[in-house]
Amino acid sequence: MAVRDDIKPRLTHIARPTRDLDATIRFYRDLVGLSVVHEREEDGIRVVWLGEKPRRNDFVIVYIGVPPESPPKSHFADHLGYDLPSAAQVDEVAARAEAMGILEVPATDGGKIIGYYCMVKDPDGNLVEFSHGQPIDVD
Repeated sequence: MAVRDDIKPRLTHIARPTRDLDATIRFYRDLVGLSVVHEREEDGIRVVWLGEKPRRNDFVIVYIGVPPESPPKSHFADHLGYDLPSAAQVDEVAARAEAMGILEVPATDGGKIIGYYCMVKDPDGNLVEFSHGQPIDVD
């Protein structure tokens, strides 16, 4: 059964666990430019919402603090994707990530659909893709 247009869901957030909330905030602030738009602690569990604007975001990433444990296994298909205005900016992020020791896939041309991209690991081992020329409205 198809979703009716008048009740079609709208993606507002994804939630991820993190072993080091402060390191995760720094990573997404410094490499992506996200801001903490909400922060709270309930029953000893710290939660932050990260958004592109300091207020009134349509989409946020929710990070929930969890106890330190063994690093999660990452898979190339399990990642967050960020678009950049130019291939030169992808190169810049890749260079910064390499200097930080977190570059997973160097900047490369993935062709017409994937575009020019690099993959970086955040503090929890989650893959984050930075790309240019990767349309999300292709047929």
